[in-house]
Amino acid sequence: MPDSLSAPPSLQVFRHQDTSSLSEQQEEILRLKKEKKAILLCHNYQIDPIQQVADYVGDSLGLARQAAETDAEIIVFCGVHFMAETAKTLNPGKTVLLPDLDAGCSLSDSCPAEQLAAYKQKNPDLYVVAYVNCSAAVKALSDVICTSGNAVKIVEQVPKDREILFVPDQNLGQWVIGQTGRKMQLWPGSCYAHVLFTKESIERCRLEYPEAPVVAHPECIDTVREMADEVCSTEKMVSYCQNNPADTFIILTETGMMHRLTRELPDKSFVAGPTGHCACNDCRFMKMNTLPKLLDCLQSGTPEITMDKELIQQAKAPIQRMLDWS
Repeated sequence: MPDSLSAPPSLQVFRHQDTSSLSEQQEEILRLKKEKKAILLCHNYQIDPIQQVADYVGDSLGLARQAAETDAEIIVFCGVHFMAETAKTLNPGKTVLLPDLDAGCSLSDSCPAEQLAAYKQKNPDLYVVAYVNCSAAVKALSDVICTSGNAVKIVEQVPKDREILFVPDQNLGQWVIGQTGRKMQLWPGSCYAHVLFTKESIERCRLEYPEAPVVAHPECIDTVREMADEVCSTEKMVSYCQNNPADTFIILTETGMMHRLTRELPDKSFVAGPTGHCACNDCRFMKMNTLPKLLDCLQSGTPEITMDKELIQQAKAPIQRMLDWS
C-alpha cells in the first residue's frame, strides 16, 4: 500500500511510571552539580532522564525568573540556545553552560536581527514586543519581551497610542490579538513543531478519546487552537489538568511536556497530540541535549555561552521590563 494511503500511526498515551531509581550517569550528574555549585535549569521539552535530575523544570518565563534569582556559581541550561542566552544576559558574571551549542530554534531563526533592524529603520515608531523565543540580538532591538504564559498581560500594558510589532511567532501573536483586541503587526515566523498539528489529526484523536479535553499551546495554528478546550502555556497546562476533573487529556505541544505532566499528576493520563504522520511531536533541537552531553558539560565546563557586554546590556532592558510587568 502506498505511504499516502497507509493507516495513521497509533496514538501515544503517557501514564505515570516509577522513575525513582537513577542511572550511574544521573547519579554522577547530581554529584557534580553539588561539587561545582551548579544549578540545572531544564525546559519542559527536555527528555525525561534530564528532567529527573534538574533543579527546576518549567517554561520560558519560569526559567527566566529562576535564572534571575539564582545564587549558583554555574548555570547549566538544558534547553535551546536562546534560553541559555537569556540566562547569561541576566547573569553576565556567571558561567552559563549549554550541553549542545547547536541546539537552536526554528522560530528564533525565522526572525534574523538584521531583518528586524531594517524593518524598524523603515518604521521607527513601532513598539516591538518580542516573544522570548528569539536571539539576544533580536531582544536587544525590542521594547519588551514576553512568553506564551504572560504575552496577553504584557501586550495589555503597552501604551495604547503605540503601534505594536509582534515578533517572531505569528500564531502566538494572532492568539494574543484575539485575547486582547489589540491590533498588532505580526512577523511571519512559526515553530516548525507546533504547526505540524492539524485539524484532521486532532479530530481523529477526539474520536478515540471523546471525553478528553484538548489542551493546546498558542503556537499551534488557528484551526487547531479553535478545537481546543484550553489554549495556554506549558506551565498553565499543569494547573489546568490538575484542576479539571477529567482523567485523560489530549495535549498539543512538544512531547517532553508529557513527562512533567505524568510526574506531577500521576493519577491522570495524557494523549500526545498526533500530527498527520507521527503519533507525537518531538522538537529535534530540544532533543539534541542528552545525558552523556550533560555529563560531559559538567565535567569539562564547556560549551560555555559567551556574549558581548554591549549586547548583554541592550538585551537585558526588555527582559527586565517583562519581569517587572509580570
